Amino acid sequence: MKKSIAIIIIILAGAMNVVLCACNDKTTSVFPAKNINCIVQWGAGGGTDSLMRPLATLAEQELSSALVVQNMPGATGSIAAQYVYDAPIDGYTLLMSAENPTLYQALGISELTYADFDCLFLIGDETVGIVVKKDAAFISFTDIVQAVQDKPNSIKLSTTGKGGLPWEVGAFIQDVTGAKFNQIPYDSDASARNAVLSGECDFTICKVQSGLEYHREGTLKFLCMFSLEPVEILNEVPAIIEEYPEFARYLPWGPFYGVFVKQGTDLAICQKLSSALATAAATPFYQEVLTNYNINYLGLSGLAAREYIETWQTNTVQALENSGALTR
Repeated sequence: MKKSIAIIIIILAGAMNVVLCACNDKTTSVFPAKNINCIVQWGAGGGTDSLMRPLATLAEQELSSALVVQNMPGATGSIAAQYVYDAPIDGYTLLMSAENPTLYQALGISELTYADFDCLFLIGDETVGIVVKKDAAFISFTDIVQAVQDKPNSIKLSTTGKGGLPWEVGAFIQDVTGAKFNQIPYDSDASARNAVLSGECDFTICKVQSGLEYHREGTLKFLCMFSLEPVEILNEVPAIIEEYPEFARYLPWGPFYGVFVKQGTDLAICQKLSSALATAAATPFYQEVLTNYNINYLGLSGLAAREYIETWQTNTVQALENSGALTR
């Protein structure tokens, strides 16, 4: 009798597993059955937002479902990251973001990192450069380093605060050259750039897309690019390794952009989303968007994307530790 009951239980359990698997397969096959929420870490009209909205519009055509883009700025993007992390693991809430979560733990911003998410699609990264006012006495990046060595803390670097792009590159510079700058924080990249234009600060770090027009009109000038080689659109500006080859150990490096989902989301759903995003990104229209924003196309997902992000994180944290930036 006991054996019969045990056999019945095993049969029922097996049947239940078959039903559950069938339900999961059905759920995956009909995905998406409703709108997908796409949470952008930064405000409307910013660099991340401007890349994500056209991508979402194109991906909608592949998924036959609306991708609803919502802006959720604040706390260096950690509010949006937490929101996506707290959402159900069903593929209907995506994080559209930049590189910032890689440093949340190191900077004490959040316990979350990209290890808590799966990368559906890594769009691309950007090259940044060192910019000064058009009539600045500095002809090269070496001139800035020399000025600091001659008179410590005499040079002002405008930043967007701890964890921001100029602050990060400032840490790289200090690690390689030993130069320490008087860092003045502002509330945005635009404000930091304007501080250089007005003469309040001596230099800052600009993405190509945000400094290009100022360079062309002659109000700002790029002294060098934080890269291994010159940028095509600014080929007259030297790469930083021409003056300091030691920077090569941290390059290539720059802000990056991608679409993520909470780790543990059904693999088939992830693959469906990744495929739609990849197809959207490969269209001539979106490639032109990337060209206009001077984004270096990556087009990575899965293991390749994870390896890229982990390398970026390792290099950046190492530079921050070496420069002492994490203790300040």
